[in-house]
Amino acid sequence: MSIKTRMAERLTSIFSPAALDVLDESDRHKGHGGWREGGETHFRVRIVAEAFSGMSRVARHRAINEAVAGFFAEGLHALAIEARAPDEPDPRARQGSQPAG
Repeated sequence: MSIKTRMAERLTSIFSPAALDVLDESDRHKGHGGWREGGETHFRVRIVAEAFSGMSRVARHRAINEAVAGFFAEGLHALAIEARAPDEPDPRARQGSQPAG
C-alpha cells in the first residue's frame, strides 16, 4: 500500500476530517534533496477537521507531523500542511466570489 494511501488512512483515523486531500507533489521536486525515482517523497496535506478548533497553526502542524512521523523513515522527505477548522475560511478561496446558486 502506498505512503499516500496509508497517510490518508492515518490522518482520517486520528482527526476524523470533514475534508482531506493528500497530494503527492514529488514530481515538482525532481532533482532536489530527498527526491527519489517513483515519488512519494514530497506531499501536501490539506485537512479540515473539528479537532483543530481552538488550536494554533503551530499546534496543528505539530499534531499532524506527530501523526505521520513514521512515514519519514519510509522515504517521506517533506510535508506541506494546510490545516483548518470547519468554521475557518479556506485561504485559497478567492475573496469576493459568490457561490453559484
